[in-house]
Amino acid sequence: MKKVGILGGTFNPPHMGHLLVANEVRHALGLDEVRLMPTAVPPHKAAPGDATATQRLQMAELAAADIDGLVVSSFEVERGGISYTYDTIEQLKTLEPDNDFYFIIGGDMIDLLPEWHRIDELVKLIHFVGVGRPGTIGVTDYPIVLVNIPQIDLSSTLIRQRFASQGTVQLLIPPAVEAFIREEGLYGC
Repeated sequence: MKKVGILGGTFNPPHMGHLLVANEVRHALGLDEVRLMPTAVPPHKAAPGDATATQRLQMAELAAADIDGLVVSSFEVERGGISYTYDTIEQLKTLEPDNDFYFIIGGDMIDLLPEWHRIDELVKLIHFVGVGRPGTIGVTDYPIVLVNIPQIDLSSTLIRQRFASQGTVQLLIPPAVEAFIREEGLYGC
């Protein structure tokens, strides 16, 4: 059975924190791969005027291009609509019955698990993997594998703000992602 990690999110834009989480969890749990899976329409966040789903997918592909064990999945973008984890996992389990899925979430999402769509059914389909994030508690009654990773206080919001204010993003995002953002004129740059 193949062990597949999934790191979902808006990736608006993807940054070094995303890559760190995916890589650290892959190695800590001996996963065969971790899929970065951009959402089509995120259920928890809406950021009008930001990158399109296709642009976010392209940025994720650029970010993961040279990292062993990281791949990008267009599954939710191609499906379209609001991306509920339950729906995604249910479909993936049907399409890939021989894979064992590990859904990676940060401490902020651990705190919100009771509010997730069909959470009681979802926990029966996958392994939740939690990683700490600065400023979050990361406590839940739901079954979760906690992985201790180096933490950096970095967010896509900060990256977008840096672009809008003409600040530096060097070492915060991969150079190929920065070049793409500048070419596309995203985030007010």
